[in-house]
Amino acid sequence: MKPPIPDPITLELYRHRFASVAEEMGVTLRRTGYSPNIKERLDFSCAVFDGQGRMVAQAAHIPAHLGAMPASVATVLPLLEPWEPGDVAVVNDPFQGGNHLPDITMISPVFPPEPIQAAAGPVFFVASRAHHADVGGMTPGSLPLSTEIYQEGIIVPPVKLYRRGELNQDLLRVILRNVRTPDERRGDLAAQRAAHATGERRLHELMARHGGEQVLAYAGHLQAYSERVTRAAIAQWPDGTYTFQDVIELVEADRISLVPIRVAVTIRGDEMEFDFAGTGPVIHGSLNAVMAITQSACYYVVRCLLEELAPGEAPPTNHGTFAPLRVRAPEGCLVHATPPAAVAGGNVETSQRIVDVVLGALAQALPHHVPAASQGTMNNVTIGGQRDDGTPYAYYETLAGGMGAGPQGPGLSGVHVHMTNTLNTPVEALERAFPLRLVRYSLRPGSGGRGRHPGGDGVVREYEVLAPATVTVLSERRAVAPWGLAGGREAQPGRNLLLRADGTREELPSKFTRRLFPGDRLRIETPGGGGWGPEGG
Repeated sequence: MKPPIPDPITLELYRHRFASVAEEMGVTLRRTGYSPNIKERLDFSCAVFDGQGRMVAQAAHIPAHLGAMPASVATVLPLLEPWEPGDVAVVNDPFQGGNHLPDITMISPVFPPEPIQAAAGPVFFVASRAHHADVGGMTPGSLPLSTEIYQEGIIVPPVKLYRRGELNQDLLRVILRNVRTPDERRGDLAAQRAAHATGERRLHELMARHGGEQVLAYAGHLQAYSERVTRAAIAQWPDGTYTFQDVIELVEADRISLVPIRVAVTIRGDEMEFDFAGTGPVIHGSLNAVMAITQSACYYVVRCLLEELAPGEAPPTNHGTFAPLRVRAPEGCLVHATPPAAVAGGNVETSQRIVDVVLGALAQALPHHVPAASQGTMNNVTIGGQRDDGTPYAYYETLAGGMGAGPQGPGLSGVHVHMTNTLNTPVEALERAFPLRLVRYSLRPGSGGRGRHPGGDGVVREYEVLAPATVTVLSERRAVAPWGLAGGREAQPGRNLLLRADGTREELPSKFTRRLFPGDRLRIETPGGGGWGPEGG
């Protein structure tokens, strides 16, 4: 018997109904968040899944979070069965459903308000992933220059923080005892749970108004629709195998070595495969990425191309969007790390380079639709210590840079690109929350690559510490510049400078930890984006 054909108008209504649930979860999380990283930078993501753990809808939040979240949910759900009303699971273990330790994922089941014939358990799950500004580890901010995961912070395997609505106080105490800023963590975890309550309430209202059977049916129809549109788009792209290689900058004892990331993208009919054979092995550092992050970066690139190349309107992003895609990588390589590899930087930095190599490969297949390399880094800055009153603090931020130019026009300047989609921390919020002063914040003229369409410029952001602090920076594109495309020129690489209060200055590598004292300044100059097309062409 053929499944019923969905009404197209009703399908479009449900597309927005499900998306609005995830968006409202995000609004709740932002408004109830405790830390500047949540309420100012919006470093979180929310999504809705069906009872089998397949994504139904997501909010327009962080690509690095959202593309990896389906793998997280698929890992966690069977481990914590049976699910009951009021349960709330948490996990940050990168090898059991997380992506790196600061990103704490929360998952809650949603049961129907009335029994549904086709469902004996949860009919939906709601999930959130929030970057917590400190989860312990070697240095404040939990993005250290680590060599194994145990140095990066507390590892939380999939566990239930709430059972039937009752908080597991012992588990919460263990988590809070292992972080530098327990009050902030308590507040942000509570904000995530509040977001889940919003999502559950809205899904209950949908089922009460339209009937659980219809709501569930259209969740499936949306997934099938996204798969059809994605396959139809891929079928129009030229078949073939397209390869590209770029590098990650490994810093050991201030010596830089380059680790290759290689991809072969194969388009065959209405399916695509991304094969990372030939990528360098797991490194003795934190730039290793778990497989979920590699998948997330590949999914992101395809999703971007669908915005322009899908037949008609781009499909909603859900389980169906990813169905025609296959991602392969040798186990134990840089982009398929295994325990006990350090992975804090793989989520933020290596994910950006994976996007670069996939775009570089697909530029050969779709030369009039792919831009030059953007800044290729998140410029992660963590600063932590104690305020004058003795209370601890941990500040974390990613910095904007230049966007790569494309066939249609120049790149934007001073924006977050690709796998990050956050805001900056406003100067007023930063100086109010932390013993820091922002001395300079401006664009970096001339850092974008020249070309028929020039790349966007990076930014300059300079901090002065007002109390002794430890600073750690994880950045990329300091030794190897973002590349241009179609004859465009490469962009300027970034620079990290330490300006001591005594007047001495030190140019620092792409990854470093330093102790700073009052009056010392840290200046980050972020890379521009590559140019597209020859100048004057």
